[in-house]
Amino acid sequence: MIYLDHAATTPLDGEVLRAMMPYLTDVFGNPSSQHSAGRAAANAVTAARDSIAHIVGVPAESIYFTAGGTEAANTALKGVCTSYRDRGRHIVLSAIEHPALIESARDMCNYGWELTLVNPDDKGIISPDAIKRAMRPDTVFVGVMAANNEVGTIQPIAAIYSQVKANGAFFFCDCVQTAGVLPFSDFPADGIGFAAHKFYGPKGVGVLHIRRGVKFARLISGGNQERGLRAGTTYVAGAVGCACALERAYAAAEHNNKKVAALRDGFVSGVLSEISGVRLNGDNVRRLPSNANLSFDGCDGEQIVFGLDLAGIAASTGSACSSGAVTLSHVLAAMGLEEDRVKSAVRFTFGRDNSEEEVSAAVNCLKEVVGRIRKSRS
Repeated sequence: MIYLDHAATTPLDGEVLRAMMPYLTDVFGNPSSQHSAGRAAANAVTAARDSIAHIVGVPAESIYFTAGGTEAANTALKGVCTSYRDRGRHIVLSAIEHPALIESARDMCNYGWELTLVNPDDKGIISPDAIKRAMRPDTVFVGVMAANNEVGTIQPIAAIYSQVKANGAFFFCDCVQTAGVLPFSDFPADGIGFAAHKFYGPKGVGVLHIRRGVKFARLISGGNQERGLRAGTTYVAGAVGCACALERAYAAAEHNNKKVAALRDGFVSGVLSEISGVRLNGDNVRRLPSNANLSFDGCDGEQIVFGLDLAGIAASTGSACSSGAVTLSHVLAAMGLEEDRVKSAVRFTFGRDNSEEEVSAAVNCLKEVVGRIRKSRS
């Protein structure tokens, strides 16, 4: 299989698996237990938390382990809004946020909150001025993702953060697509979330950072794990794997980004030269190195993905969390693209293990699939 869907998930790094194995076998104690087996597990979690905090550039006590990016986003939005409801009941999000944040905000609307969605320009960029105009004196929470999961557009987070702080609201930045790729320092925020499986770590573990001094209510009640703010037995192997994967991703980020961008650019160049009626969605410059989102005139994106899959090539029509949905991409629609262009979009995302040979094979296969679909429709 030629795997070109790394924005959905990445394969588990072999070294990460080796780091996790002791905590899946011999060091199996519950980290909340008081005996030596529990202390050994607890020490591993502490070391993982310290490592992640160092990379993010924040105090370890502001790092919380979650079950993934979705839980991190839910906890941040619902926890902060609940704690600061005396300030107001207004939420501002970019219209291209992941459903984890948008649906969380809609949940809050059932309890008297108001939500304002800010559309991007036709390249997928959110304007800091548009965020400023959307905020009100009663705005409590603002969320803009570091880079979009569908079109890869990197947002001007530093400028947006300045506008939000001038208003006094809490700012959350979804760093799921940039963690392990771009420095966290590029995306100042009061809170961030990310998931290990996006940078060759294990599925089922994520990280939430909330700036010290910010109050937030817990989403999951029960025991006193994660300093009483996230109940449930800690996934020790997952925490260790997340830290190991993040360390390895950043150690090789410069090399990997250069390689992946070259593969992506070669693919886009090949597609544009070999296939007519193709348009690139998103910004050409402010873009993740792995991402190519393309629309194919006269085609349906789902048909293209199906045809590629039959040929052993994995791609997608957008967010993996929206698979099976019959609605159009909310990201491309918010960018103001016409319906046919939205329907015909396919996302290709490259990884460190892809090769130039795979790129060439994917271009040739895509040309055949698109040609077959267009012929059947003519």
